Amino acid sequence: MNLAAIDVGSNAIRMGVGRVTVEDGLEIVESTRLPVRLGKDAFTGGQLSESTMQAATDAFIRFRTIADQFGVNPIRAVATSALREAENGELLVDRIARQTNIQVEIISGEEEARLIHLGVGKALDLTGKRAILIDIGGGSVEVTLARGNEIISSESYPMGTVRLLQHLGANGSFPSTKLLREYTNSARRRIDQELGGQEVDICVGTGGNLEEMGSLRKKLFKRESSELITVEELNALVDKLSDMSVEERMKKLDLRSDRADVILPACMVLYMIVREARVKEIKIPGIGLKDGVLWDMLSQAAGPRLPRRELVLNAAMRLGQKYQFDADHAVHVSRLALRIFDQTLALHGLDKDSRLLLEVAALLHDIGHFINTIDHDLHGYYILKKSPLMGLETDKQEIVANIVRFHRKVFPSTQDENFKALSSRDRLLVIKICALLRLADALEISHTSRLLDVWLEKDLNGWRVYLHGKGEMMLEKWSFEKRKSLFEDVFGVTLKVLKSEIKKRSLK
Repeated sequence: MNLAAIDVGSNAIRMGVGRVTVEDGLEIVESTRLPVRLGKDAFTGGQLSESTMQAATDAFIRFRTIADQFGVNPIRAVATSALREAENGELLVDRIARQTNIQVEIISGEEEARLIHLGVGKALDLTGKRAILIDIGGGSVEVTLARGNEIISSESYPMGTVRLLQHLGANGSFPSTKLLREYTNSARRRIDQELGGQEVDICVGTGGNLEEMGSLRKKLFKRESSELITVEELNALVDKLSDMSVEERMKKLDLRSDRADVILPACMVLYMIVREARVKEIKIPGIGLKDGVLWDMLSQAAGPRLPRRELVLNAAMRLGQKYQFDADHAVHVSRLALRIFDQTLALHGLDKDSRLLLEVAALLHDIGHFINTIDHDLHGYYILKKSPLMGLETDKQEIVANIVRFHRKVFPSTQDENFKALSSRDRLLVIKICALLRLADALEISHTSRLLDVWLEKDLNGWRVYLHGKGEMMLEKWSFEKRKSLFEDVFGVTLKVLKSEIKKRSLK
């Protein structure tokens, strides 16, 4: 079986065809790169020109021919920052689909980092190692921290090579080396905070620019391998490239025109990051986004994709720790919320994906306390808007952020512009999950985990709520009565809370 992956980048569009081997591995049988620079339009006027859109469509027509020649099934095409930002990006997606029957998926920076990490993990042994992965693209630079097969954090910086050329060049001219250096150094503090001063066992660079750096290292410094570059060599490469014009790089270094102009900013960005990471060398395994996509497709071809619940929850816990949340309270509220969810399935009718959103929102509902206790629900919303959770799609994260926003006093309303911007389906989901979360949070008002278990069951007059815990739990009952109204209004039932030595199993 042959699979194909297409990476719609800001500087070029790439296609890789992989053949599935008997050992459940992948053999790359075709690799094609077409120099369509979407970022030139996207990062200046925010609109793709007709000529650029036609060039991209022509590239896909060629990819379609290649795919048919290799008998490819299936094809997955992913697009990154240029199409994320282009106002008419969806028009290009539609045109490509109509002319080639290939659906382009515009992915988030977090999904991009996940796929690259997956590809790197197949090329290098990351077991037990703390790794920093640096992917330098045309529109953005993804910096990912990982421990073995687990992603710890990922941050996207708008310092892609094409973006730098478009933003810093004046009237189409190439930006000065001094200006490039100052601009890249402006991000040092953010990157240093992200790395947190922790030691890194291995540094890995991905993308076409990194592969070119490896080749230049071998050519200019007479090294045997192009699969790594030391920090000292990288610094020397910056100096050499700075002394050359784009035309000289093309002539003396045999670089393509669309590589000769972006290679210097790529080297400068990489040098700035690795200095903050305090590493001595960068591994260059020759892996890119399309390789990660191929491996992801292979895992799905072998069987259903494993749920990403653990990935999402790990990311939520790390975000909570970053903002100094009360972990014991958060975990207990989350457990209570899931108990209520499972016992009231007949009322809300939500699926397991919604259950995960409730779990994440419950873990992070108080995260806004880091900024200010007053209006911490509103502060929590903004933190979640700016802090993507690995494994959670952008639209799902928006739902979680809205749940956190309305988890306490304010009722969800279209008077709130962020809530109004959601689809009607997602607004209903937010309302239902808020109703569940408010009950769980009310029952943990003391932050002491005195309530051991909760059980809801239907009777002739409504729903009874049995509490099992330590003491009389008067505070919990009072809080529950205050905050049960949204649940009763949403689901059209009455709740009566009782204390009982419940026979059901306690929370674990």
